[in-house]
Amino acid sequence: MARITVIVEPRYADNSPCKHAVKPSGKPRDPESGCPGRTAFAVVCSEHGDVGRPHHVKVLAEPAGVAHRQEHRAAH
Repeated sequence: MARITVIVEPRYADNSPCKHAVKPSGKPRDPESGCPGRTAFAVVCSEHGDVGRPHHVKVLAEPAGVAHRQEHRAAH
């Protein structure tokens, strides 16, 4: 059985993943990076993809990730 991972991933306004280092405000740490800044956080499951809607605050996305992880544990 493959290992299932559930992560909270920072996203840009167009919902694509943000891989740059950003400040707590969401603005890029390196202004020369071309990063427009993060606007949301998405819960991403390796089996189901995006879970629910993106959250604008990471502290709200984390419980959604934990809940989804619990659903996987209950199913097995």
